[in-house]
Amino acid sequence: MGASCCKPEAIDFEGEVNLFHFYLLRSVGKGAFGKVRVVQHKHTKTLYALKYINKAKCVKMKAVANIVQERRLLEEIDHPFVVNMRYAFQDDENCFFVLDLMLGGDLRFHLDRAGAMNEETVRFYIAEIAMAVDYLHSKRIVHRDLKPDNILLDERGHAHITDFNIAVHFSERRLLTGVAGSMAYMAPEVLTKRGYSAPVDFWSLGILAYELLFGKRPFRGRTNTALTNSILHEPLNWPDDAAERCSSSSMQAVRGFLERDPNKRLGYRPGGGGFEDIKSHPWFKGINWNALHNKEVVPPFEPDSKRANFDATHELEELLLEENPLKARKRKEGQDVEMMSPEMRMMEDHFKIFDFSRAQRRSYYTPTSGNPQTTSSATAATGSTAVSNPQYPQLDTKALDSLQAPSPARPGTPTDRTGVVSRTGLDVEAQILDGGGMANMGGRGGWRKSEIGVNSAGSAVSTPVREKDREELAPLAEGRQIRQPTPLRVSST
Repeated sequence: MGASCCKPEAIDFEGEVNLFHFYLLRSVGKGAFGKVRVVQHKHTKTLYALKYINKAKCVKMKAVANIVQERRLLEEIDHPFVVNMRYAFQDDENCFFVLDLMLGGDLRFHLDRAGAMNEETVRFYIAEIAMAVDYLHSKRIVHRDLKPDNILLDERGHAHITDFNIAVHFSERRLLTGVAGSMAYMAPEVLTKRGYSAPVDFWSLGILAYELLFGKRPFRGRTNTALTNSILHEPLNWPDDAAERCSSSSMQAVRGFLERDPNKRLGYRPGGGGFEDIKSHPWFKGINWNALHNKEVVPPFEPDSKRANFDATHELEELLLEENPLKARKRKEGQDVEMMSPEMRMMEDHFKIFDFSRAQRRSYYTPTSGNPQTTSSATAATGSTAVSNPQYPQLDTKALDSLQAPSPARPGTPTDRTGVVSRTGLDVEAQILDGGGMANMGGRGGWRKSEIGVNSAGSAVSTPVREKDREELAPLAEGRQIRQPTPLRVSST
């Protein structure tokens, strides 16, 4: 009779989404201020990945703009080969992303476990990723950090792009110049700071393809300076047994992606239609692109469902070491937003609730009217790295020091004619165009295991990278062994 007093409070599934709507299952990732765990929606019984980010740590690491920006971009995106956001909400301590669950692990994990992959598997992954990249570019979004760590496989083996915390909108009328991303995967035009746009993602795709095929990256150096010189000037060389391991058409495609002139790079075509060049390339001959888009093509590799495709130590750490384990908590009532710090207020105001089952996806970014060189007041005030330029840079393949003028990538898209600014008047993108507070950190909640020295059996511990540490970490750029971490992510800030 007395048990009625302990009956749990009924969950209002018709109200705004919150953590009470989910069962908290196992932990699968941990980083500097973010963690990832599997959750199940209590009403629909659907499994998701919950990425939760501690607000106080986010403020401390100056990554508030990145988190808000990632939240906004993910609301805009919905594609079969992207890790899509399904819900977003916050409580007093954390910001939450509820994302598609990918049980197959990331490509870095599989490279570490099994080494280089066969050509058929690599072609399949590159085709799916290229389709997602073309979709992002149609939304005027450049990812800026494509690499094996950021490609997740689902349980069937399909590839998906994740980690959008340094992704931004682009326009050829206002080129990006900030150095942001992972150095070993950066295009030459990023390193020269002469202005870049969408083609940088296709360069990264070429580095990714090479690494998957041969188990190492094509451009390497023992220091950041040496690596930069290699990316800018050294010829593309192949392993001695390359002809035995893959076809000439695959090497031709990789060479096309790794064209130093962005206007000639495979995937980009001045005037638009670059993805058609990928579809018609001999390496991708025979692919049914409609079937691929609908995930009707059987992946050549299916992850082992009986083995953990992620670091299994996170669950143990959560149980034994976590001082403040995650649980659903009601928000404090009567909080005065005006009394919060500017960073906390920014998260409170701009990390909006999202429920994919109720809300229509939208973009927070709209083209300005009038002068095509118009920039927002926030951009001007922060000295943004975006530059007003009506032309796209034609980078010389030798000196990389000249600027020429092709037409915009996608004719008819309004942002070809105007700058892109925030509809809300708070130009969040302007704060992260050069990488923002997250530039020296990884992605999934502020981390990436390959950049913090963790392998498939180790635990993840990450701290902010100090300037004086960079030379000590620079040898990580060598990349002779797959098990070595990927190079330091650097920023122009």
